Amino acid sequence: MAEYPEFHRQTEARLLRYAAIPTQSKAYDGVWPTTACQQDLAKLLYDELHALGIRAYYDKEHCLVYGWLPAAHLKEDRPIALIAHMDTAPDVKGEGVMPWVLRNYPGGDILLNKEENILLSAADYPNLAQYIGQDLVLTDGTTLLGGDDKAAIAALMTLAEYYMDHPELPHRSICLAFTPDEEVGGLARDLDLKRLGAETAYTIDGDHLGWYQDQTFNAAEALITITGRSVHPATAKGIMVNAADLAGEFLSSLPRLEKPQYTEGTEGFYYVTDLKADCEYGEIRLIIRDFDRVKFQVRQDMLQVYAKMLNERCGEERVKVEITQQYRNMGEVLENYPFLVQDLEAAIRAAGLEPRSEPFRGGTDGSSLSFRGLPCPNLSAGYENAHGRFEFVPVPSMAKNVEILLHLTER
Repeated sequence: MAEYPEFHRQTEARLLRYAAIPTQSKAYDGVWPTTACQQDLAKLLYDELHALGIRAYYDKEHCLVYGWLPAAHLKEDRPIALIAHMDTAPDVKGEGVMPWVLRNYPGGDILLNKEENILLSAADYPNLAQYIGQDLVLTDGTTLLGGDDKAAIAALMTLAEYYMDHPELPHRSICLAFTPDEEVGGLARDLDLKRLGAETAYTIDGDHLGWYQDQTFNAAEALITITGRSVHPATAKGIMVNAADLAGEFLSSLPRLEKPQYTEGTEGFYYVTDLKADCEYGEIRLIIRDFDRVKFQVRQDMLQVYAKMLNERCGEERVKVEITQQYRNMGEVLENYPFLVQDLEAAIRAAGLEPRSEPFRGGTDGSSLSFRGLPCPNLSAGYENAHGRFEFVPVPSMAKNVEILLHLTER
């Protein structure tokens, strides 16, 4: 991994700079982008692209940054888009991030915070063992790091700088895009594909260096509302309808083992994300996930069946199910563009790694973009333990990703 030592220095410096800027998104409440703080990173990236001499555009209304590097020394050009998201997950505190670098990780536990005795345990996180001897970017254990997806941003900006410093190198036209709100289902909704100017793309977002994904879940969210009838318990017989009880009955109808904590691989699930209920009113929010389109539809239909059964027992409609589609399995589109995965695998091998793939148990911007006409597999950004206070990024992983992207964009 020593072919491009400047990639180590540049990606590390960039990640430290980007991670210190809070960009957490939040659940959608009627406004995109969901948080104003994402604009701070967007403005910084726009300014940095300009400073590198790269044509750029900052769509402030939608918190989107575009950058374009024209093709060099090619007889034929096929523009390629590279996309990363700017927001970080709302799961753990994202303000006051204090990134630091552990040089030449010796193995074993890592003390992140002496005052609060926060320890990154090698026993709890065995993935640490494969990074012995490497430089790791970490936090103080009180916040997430935001390597998801700022490790990707650091790699893309380093790639752009390298090409600007080496105009003699041949490469395709490169269209860069930095998007908001990926973590909360924004999924590049406002990305202007005509402005972007590419017919194919790759997102860079995921853990484990050298991995890629060409399948994602089909995804939907369900809101179950339950209307009860409250009355004094002393005179409740034959009158009270307890919405909290109905909520419990509805949840007990869900298949017990078809939940995230019991599933893996291509197994789908139901996941209750929020529950509130009293006698008068109840509300359940859950997400539905499955790789198989038919099974995905069956899962949605079963929620309606469970509601119908409860309503029939109540003798009136008290349980309603509203389902909102979120994204689909991009594999349905990408199977028609096999060269995208072939090119990506070849680039990973050219960088000295063996490509590995697995269905992604989540979604990416590419899940939405593929169905909007921009087929878009995903390359891992190389971070580890995302969405938590024990997240870390191996610096060599970011540097190696720049190398992979060099091979990908010269094809």
